[in-house]
Amino acid sequence: MAGIQELLEGARDAMAVSRVFGEPIERNDVTVIPAVAVRGGGGGGSGKDTEHGEGVGGGFGMTARPVGAYVIRVDSVEWQPAFDLVRLGMAGIVLAGLAILTIRTAIKRRTK
Repeated sequence: MAGIQELLEGARDAMAVSRVFGEPIERNDVTVIPAVAVRGGGGGGSGKDTEHGEGVGGGFGMTARPVGAYVIRVDSVEWQPAFDLVRLGMAGIVLAGLAILTIRTAIKRRTK
């Protein structure tokens, strides 16, 4: 069971707050603290069979994407969301696909 314990400890370390907030960047009386959304999951198990004996296994995966940054000036703190061009593009493709299907359906109904 030591392998599973090590996996869980590694997962806890990977999901630490230091993964969510980056190192502050300071320029001309402005401090920027970048932030990301972190998601992860894992699993583990052990088993025994007559041919191979006892075994332990597990795995962990993690993804992170930028969500924005805190901009700190002398007299204010402001949240600046990140602009995710890939997400915007995917939303546009899905919307275009739905529009094409809707138009196609309307044309088919008119021709009947």
